[in-house]
Amino acid sequence: MKKDLIFPDFQASLENILREGARKLLHQAIENEVIEHLTHQGDSLGVKRNGYLPQRQIQSGIGPIQTRQPGVRGTQKVTF
Repeated sequence: MKKDLIFPDFQASLENILREGARKLLHQAIENEVIEHLTHQGDSLGVKRNGYLPQRQIQSGIGPIQTRQPGVRGTQKVTF
């Protein structure tokens, strides 16, 4: 049995689809985290949503993913 049964173009297309899906999931997770933070902290501390931070690249198992982190103004830096 041959090692490469998948055509290179098909494999590249499949990787692009998977990478785009991972990017969308990551973006949605980050957006939900910011919404949750604003819900709990926004009213009492004057925390506001403030656009996006510069785009950055995150390395994943299927390759690099481009993402933008939502900006939040009026809060102390939180590290995890």
